[in-house]
Amino acid sequence: MTEQSPYRSLPYVEDQIDRILWFYTPEQSINSFTAERDERTGQVTHPTRSHLVAASRFVINCARATEIRDRTTWEPLTADALQMLHTTHYDADANGYDWIVTEDERDRRRSPYGHAFVVSAIAHAHTVGVSGAADQLTNAIDIFETGFFEPAQRLFRRERDAEWSPIEAYRGQNANMHACETYLAAYDATDDPSYLSRAVAIAKQLTVELAAETDGRIWEHYTEEWEHDFSYNRSNPRDQFRPWGYQPGHHLEWAKLLAQIDSYCSETDAVAAPWAIDRATALFAWATTYGWDDSDGGFYYTIDQDNEPIVTDTYGWTVAEAIGAAAWLHRQTGAPHYAVWYDRFWTYADAYLRAPHGNWYERVSRSNAWVEPTDGPAVEPGYHPIGACADGLHMVVE
Repeated sequence: MTEQSPYRSLPYVEDQIDRILWFYTPEQSINSFTAERDERTGQVTHPTRSHLVAASRFVINCARATEIRDRTTWEPLTADALQMLHTTHYDADANGYDWIVTEDERDRRRSPYGHAFVVSAIAHAHTVGVSGAADQLTNAIDIFETGFFEPAQRLFRRERDAEWSPIEAYRGQNANMHACETYLAAYDATDDPSYLSRAVAIAKQLTVELAAETDGRIWEHYTEEWEHDFSYNRSNPRDQFRPWGYQPGHHLEWAKLLAQIDSYCSETDAVAAPWAIDRATALFAWATTYGWDDSDGGFYYTIDQDNEPIVTDTYGWTVAEAIGAAAWLHRQTGAPHYAVWYDRFWTYADAYLRAPHGNWYERVSRSNAWVEPTDGPAVEPGYHPIGACADGLHMVVE
């Protein structure tokens, strides 16, 4: 494709955001929002179920729409969404956020992954000027760090129970990747270099120090002492959240975050990460070399230790992260092949991931046939494709 690619035009990006927002919030009001929709028809499937991650991501969607689309409509909705998140999920007695809430019961597990998204939601709300978000951000970061951060390892632990007691010895890179993302959002909202410093420390630990033991690749699962656990979920490679193997999607997500770190560090003398862009380019290269299906398109979900595919389904979030990574790497390096990949990813998404109403399918098979989602709680209210659109603004040609 040439520079006149439609994927690099502002009207295209804005139209994609609008379609997704309308799907999950058809009346552009807080009462019409739910992530629990049939992805083909838009029909509400579980009217009273709210997942902490979905509620947090909706705040971020509204904040991004405030910046990119219509402040008059979406800034009040950002404030309403943040209030809904707090009212629905916050447990004042335990000073934490409940994982899943329905009309009849509450799953009160304390998740670092979920709390990271709470902090990100508040940071994005603060960025667009929601009243009171600055104080909420400080409080949420304190909850997050007090509950999950382990100073000896300089990383975050996994789930705790309702009273903040440990549940499992498992440690995982995924929650820490999102902790890094959270601190970047906090830095973007406040310009406080301590948040950027924390993001850099997490990124270096996962993508440099621990990855040195796996030829630069990022393993998902670890023991309590942060040793690679190569046996965890070996018999369950299709697990949606903790699959065995290397995930190209997470390598792409780290590539995007590291390119952001490179950008932010170039703007301040307070924090340095000279290694970040080299690691970003290497992770992107590995994901596109071994994870991209040259015959049918899309990314394999998981790759084994010999760089061979295990689960060959393509998840929408992986392609969205690839779009973001390509956009940020093109911004930071100027290398033309990232623009080529950017257009390629959008072409694939348009052909196979976009549902009839403009939202994205959760996943498709290797032959790009739609795969019916599980009946589990919905966590994706268009967050990843809207994020791809926001990142894609770096590729817009005026």
